[in-house]
Amino acid sequence: MSTSSHSPKSTTGYTEMPEILSIIMGGGQGSRLYPLTKERSKPAVPLAGKYRLVDIPISNCINSGLKKIYLLTQFNSASLHRHISQSYKFDPFTGGFVEILAAEQTPTDTSWYQGTADAVRKNCLHFKNNKFEHALILSGDQLYRIDFRELIHKHIDIGADLTVATIPVDREAARGFGIMHTAPDGRITQFVEKPQEDELLNTLTLPKQSYSEYGIESDSELFLASMGIYLFKREVLFDLLNNNMTDFGKHIIPSAINTHNVYSSVYQGYWEDIGTIKSFFEANLDLVTDKPNFNFFDERSPIFTRPRFLPASKLNSANLDRVVLSDGCILTQATISHSLLGVRTVVREGSRLHRVVVMGADYYDQENSVPAPISMGIGRNCTIENAIIDKNARIGDNCKISPEGKPPHLDGENYYIRDGIVIIPKGAIVDHNTTI
Repeated sequence: MSTSSHSPKSTTGYTEMPEILSIIMGGGQGSRLYPLTKERSKPAVPLAGKYRLVDIPISNCINSGLKKIYLLTQFNSASLHRHISQSYKFDPFTGGFVEILAAEQTPTDTSWYQGTADAVRKNCLHFKNNKFEHALILSGDQLYRIDFRELIHKHIDIGADLTVATIPVDREAARGFGIMHTAPDGRITQFVEKPQEDELLNTLTLPKQSYSEYGIESDSELFLASMGIYLFKREVLFDLLNNNMTDFGKHIIPSAINTHNVYSSVYQGYWEDIGTIKSFFEANLDLVTDKPNFNFFDERSPIFTRPRFLPASKLNSANLDRVVLSDGCILTQATISHSLLGVRTVVREGSRLHRVVVMGADYYDQENSVPAPISMGIGRNCTIENAIIDKNARIGDNCKISPEGKPPHLDGENYYIRDGIVIIPKGAIVDHNTTI
């Protein structure tokens, strides 16, 4: 796999690609991202001002030449379905598709998805109607750029039944991932989901003599963590799902290493699992730095999303320092630093924002048939720091919003605090002169 987060390798050096079916898991409840997931599924959470989390795996597939993509959905899926239908349309000559498979009850099974493996199992009938040699299983809520062709060709060259994409992590991070131990040839010999005990972690340490083989330049203790990216041979996938196991990480992978050729493919570029409010907040704010870890400006490997045809943003005497400004924003005499502003964000006179992620709005006020007492966006003379303002929020004049002096976890009347970050939920109204 690619060892950097930059552009994927050209197809020039690759042999003909086998038929690949991509399956993206889009049904997670995302409880650790609450309240951002109060009205939407985790993959539908807005990212980087104008995208959704699910755009990342779909774009990685398209940029890798993989255009047969299924998205499995279940929880709070309406906005995700709408985004997919408005964003991804292939012409009839490519043979490609991004198709939604929502959880459904059948005459033989009335239960919903019980886990990642169970979700795939319940859709095997649909998958078997496609011609493919290998199945690529992806998460719908991670930020990374990978050329999957490298993973695919390595998988084929070593004769793997199943390849697990892995990333080196330190001991503390290892406690939150599936960690594996590998033989010198990369074959996985042990897989443990979220090991907590130091004694167990000691048995899973990546041998330093293998660092050079993986191209790792570090003297630190490292572990190989699963990225939640799996590549199966077609028949192996169906064989491993022919049981009652419900999850890939907890059940399928640990079982498969005893019966099949299961290998690790190490990736060393930027990869972030957007699993908590803190990781979501920091991943977005990283984009405003001079050299962000993830490059949305790579024209050779673009991130696709829904075209909105919005006007260019308008700045009326605003003072900006390290700000990502999306389409259709209107800023008037505002001071904004180290912040990210989503589409149609409106910030009015005298307001100051520092370390704020504003997700923007789905419409401008004049498009709304029922006028609201407080206008869409951020009012006059507000001070906001270390906060996430979800879509369609209305913040009145003279408001102060900050987590300073408050507990790291708190539920308020029209706000939440998670990981020491204030969240104003989608569609919330914060009255004039409010202090949070």
